[in-house]
Amino acid sequence: MMKYENIEYNECEEVYPPAEDTFLLIDNLEVYENEDVLEIGAGTGIVSIAASFIAENVTCVDINQHAIKCTEANVKLNNRENITVIHSDLFENITEKYDLIIFNTPYLPVTEEEHDDDDYSKAWDGGIDGRQIIDKFLEQAHNYIKSNGRIQIVQSSLSDNEKTLNYLNTNGFEAKISASEHQFFEDITLITAKKIE
Repeated sequence: MMKYENIEYNECEEVYPPAEDTFLLIDNLEVYENEDVLEIGAGTGIVSIAASFIAENVTCVDINQHAIKCTEANVKLNNRENITVIHSDLFENITEKYDLIIFNTPYLPVTEEEHDDDDYSKAWDGGIDGRQIIDKFLEQAHNYIKSNGRIQIVQSSLSDNEKTLNYLNTNGFEAKISASEHQFFEDITLITAKKIE
C-alpha cells in the first residue's frame, strides 16, 4: 500500500501509477465545497479521492477496465461514498454538467512504430504530436461544463501548451498555466481554464 498526504492507495497492473504529473494536479486542484467534479482518466483514482474530500460529488471515468477496478478498490479503501466510477471513453457515457473537469491527459508524443494499443499505453500515448486525445477532449469538454465552470488539464511542453491555451482562450474560456514542474526533457504543466461565456 502507498500513501500520498491523507490518501492510501494501491497501484494496479495495467494502470498508470501516480507520478509527478498526478501529484502536480492534486497539489493544485481548484475544487470547492458543494461542487460536482468530473475526472477523465482516473487511473488509480487518487485525484478523484483528493477532490472528494472537498467536493459534493465526484464522477470519475476511464477507458481502461483495469483502472475502473483499481479506482473502485481505492475509493473503498478510503471510505469515500461521494464518488461514482464509470467506464467511458472520454465523455461517451457522461450526461451531466460539472463545475470542474480534471484530466491528466495522455500527452507524450509517440511515433507509429512506438504506438501500442494496450490499455496501459492509453494513459500516456498522445499520438504523433502528443495531442490526439487532448484535442478530442477540448472539442467535447464545453458540452459538459456548467456556467462559470473550470477545466484543469495536465499536459507537457512537448504537446504544445500554446495550442491548448489558444484553443481555450478563443472558445469561451480564460486559460493560463497555473503550475509547472521541470522533468528531464520537458515541463509538465497544469492548465486551468474558467468558462466565461
